[in-house]
Amino acid sequence: MSNPGARVTVALLGGGTVGSQVARLLRETADDLSARVGASLELCGVAVRDTGRERADIPADLITGDAEALARSGADVVVELVGGIEPARTLVLAAMESGSSVVTANKALLAADGAALHAAAEKYGVDLYYEASVAGAIPLLRPLRESLAGDKVRRVLGIVNGTTNFILTRMDEQGTDYAVALAEAQALGYAEADPTADVGGHDAAAKAAILAGLAFHTRVTIDDVHVEGVESVTAVDVAAAREMGFVIKLLAVAELTADERGVVVRVHPTMVPRTHPLASVRDAFNAVFVDAEAAGDVMFYGRGAGGAPTASAVLGDVVAVARNRRSGSRGPGESTYADLQVRPVAEAITRYYVNLHVTDKPGVLAAVATLFAENGVSIQNVRQEGLGDQASLVVRTHLAPDAALARTIEALHGSDVVRDVLGVMRVEGEAGR
Repeated sequence: MSNPGARVTVALLGGGTVGSQVARLLRETADDLSARVGASLELCGVAVRDTGRERADIPADLITGDAEALARSGADVVVELVGGIEPARTLVLAAMESGSSVVTANKALLAADGAALHAAAEKYGVDLYYEASVAGAIPLLRPLRESLAGDKVRRVLGIVNGTTNFILTRMDEQGTDYAVALAEAQALGYAEADPTADVGGHDAAAKAAILAGLAFHTRVTIDDVHVEGVESVTAVDVAAAREMGFVIKLLAVAELTADERGVVVRVHPTMVPRTHPLASVRDAFNAVFVDAEAAGDVMFYGRGAGGAPTASAVLGDVVAVARNRRSGSRGPGESTYADLQVRPVAEAITRYYVNLHVTDKPGVLAAVATLFAENGVSIQNVRQEGLGDQASLVVRTHLAPDAALARTIEALHGSDVVRDVLGVMRVEGEAGR
């Protein structure tokens, strides 16, 4: 039961889409939150850029334009929803120095400078929680950090960007070109006017770094992540995938290397079998597939973005931190005991799809097969399409190192039987992986 006189103060940095929803839920669910924490959660201030704008979900007397003063106010919990690197980093460190625990949804900051934030939390004896930084409302980070702490994660495979998943869903279901699907995503509010962070894979890369760090108990930054966006995915690639029983998704993949002494983290368009659970994740939804030694395959699915879903994850962290403050304890800190080497994408082992525009003459298939074999890539199957100037070969390979595939593509570009390499894409989720 809650103590009628007890309270936990909450300062909110950022009053945008997510911040306003956090403020609304704090007010509308106050009694329930009080019962869960054992004390009332009192919103003591909201820092915004534009103090003159009326905000329906935030009482006017709580609004301030001085974010640093609010961060240093000594509130029990400071919620950072400013986004970006600066001034968010300065504000978070100031809050911790002032004795406040911090809840943040800032994936960019965590992926770039998570080690420094964890070190500051340890130094000042406060909590750092960030469930909302990856996959919105989906309970994902806490299970990785706590529920699977006694298990060995081998692989994390996920759709963590709703914008690109919406675009690729439209391309698959309607046969539209990338540009048309992107324009629709922008019209519906799924994509920003400048969609670079999403379609270029950078948003997913930041989330992949956070997931990899938690899953493999190793420090991983966004600079460690190999990134490819979806801008080069064509209607031809999507049609070829469909004919082979696949769908294209932008996947974040983090996995142990073959010797289990390293981890490779990558984000790129990927062909996924339509029988795989990730293939059915449509539109702006997210899903993450975790392969653990004892637990086996575990999948987390739900809305990956939006004001209310993200606010739900933020409030979950606020409740956890508030409980810790009440009991005088702290939640789990940074876990980097494994200290695995972060290896380059060249060491990733997967299957591939390669679409080749070839000359239509005898011996072409044999010549192409030889180039694959000479570079250490085994062909699983080949489909020949078209005649004359339209002749093409669609090749799918067995498992091979990324470096071997790169050598093969270079050799194909230099072959006199290959007019052009039309498409190259990794294949994930087949049996045996």
